[in-house]
Amino acid sequence: MDPIGEKLLEVAVAELGYRERPGQHTKFGQWYSTSVVRDPQYRTAPWCDMFIAWAAERAEVEQYVGQFAWTPSHARWFETNGAWSAEPEPGALVFFDWKGGGGIKGVDHVGIVERVEPGTIHTIEANVDRVWLRRKVRDRDEKIVGYGLPGKVKESLIRASVPGEQAQAGRPIEVRPSPAPGTASGLAALTLSDGSGGSPTLLEPAPLVALTVLVLGWTVAVARWRPRPATAGRHRRQNARQDARQGARRGGRRGGRRRAAAPERARRKPELMIR
Repeated sequence: MDPIGEKLLEVAVAELGYRERPGQHTKFGQWYSTSVVRDPQYRTAPWCDMFIAWAAERAEVEQYVGQFAWTPSHARWFETNGAWSAEPEPGALVFFDWKGGGGIKGVDHVGIVERVEPGTIHTIEANVDRVWLRRKVRDRDEKIVGYGLPGKVKESLIRASVPGEQAQAGRPIEVRPSPAPGTASGLAALTLSDGSGGSPTLLEPAPLVALTVLVLGWTVAVARWRPRPATAGRHRRQNARQDARQGARRGGRRGGRRRAAAPERARRKPELMIR
């Protein structure tokens, strides 16, 4: 048995037979509401997971077991830390979905696996039969979503403490050089693995190099470009004289039009005054 699970079970066995008090009060909810979250609403909240948090703290293995009151979040935490399994083992946490949905989002109960037999598991569970902390025998059917393995959480945390071993808790991402004999460039590809056991993704560096060269070339071209000033010369002076003569002629015509229009405005003025 995993040593972490063994310590957890020792504390849990000592609490067998515990019953909640009237008003759904338990010592586990009282402890959780003052020591973990400091929120009084947890004093009377469903306590199956709060009991496990309490037992983990007493066994001094809370960093590997987790301290949760919301069972879907607890199950997701194991998955994130690479410690989620479809197979039971003593000391593991077992997560149930009473509707049989099979997904972590539907998890609504949790217990501790004490013993595994063909087709069944023996557990210690809190808040069962409405008010008790008891041993139960459960069929390994669709109501069991999966198992959280505290020992695997410890392994994940150890890997995370080693530089370069892990970039994301529970889902190690490894980028390392590996030979790519079929590539035209002859360079080593990069192997990307998320720790899920799937096929690695090969990232070729050649396209990245080509794109970098293209961007740098474009940047240099823009930096060197300058608008070419117009050159002063005889052609430009001739054009200037022609423009001046044309402007004078246009100005004269415009002036004539303005003088011709003046009498018309004068004739119209009395008409406007009559109105």
